[in-house]
Amino acid sequence: MNDPNPVPFWFLRHGETDWNARMLSQGQVDIPLNPVGIAQAERAAAALVGKGIRSIHSSTLSRARVTAEIVAARLQLPVNLDPELQEVAFGVQEGQQMSGWFDDWIAGTMTPEGAEPFAHLRERAVAAINRATANPGPVLVVAHGALWRAFRQAAGLEANVRTPNALPLWVEPPSGGRGWHFTAAELGA
Repeated sequence: MNDPNPVPFWFLRHGETDWNARMLSQGQVDIPLNPVGIAQAERAAAALVGKGIRSIHSSTLSRARVTAEIVAARLQLPVNLDPELQEVAFGVQEGQQMSGWFDDWIAGTMTPEGAEPFAHLRERAVAAINRATANPGPVLVVAHGALWRAFRQAAGLEANVRTPNALPLWVEPPSGGRGWHFTAAELGA
């Protein structure tokens, strides 16, 4: 397993979609942002002004790509698309309620039919984020919830923690005896 590059970066989960609001697993179904998600992306963009971001790297799925484009317009930067930052394929669970299967999938004891195993997602997530953070930083990675859970596990943290939509996180590598550390940006009203 690859380890995450020990460099700080910004992470942003995409804004809300209608399926997020209904607690349905999206996976690689390309569900667009809803009006709440667009407003969330605009607030995140405002919060990221002045943070020195030098490049933006995004999933190709529209909910992440549009979130990244909203931020990029505010920061006057291009968006670098990376299909490896896409959300996991949940197979037969796509479009279904999030339920008990999710914990077992993260634990590696069960993978839904047609889904990507969590261990594979972890490898893909770390490789994609490492590619992004190999660029001059700080960089912003715009992606998805399960992908972020996989990164958390690779960073030695509890994996199954829900990350709010469009909340910018400053991600710092281990230093001074502490592990990976995340700090949420202040969002305006």
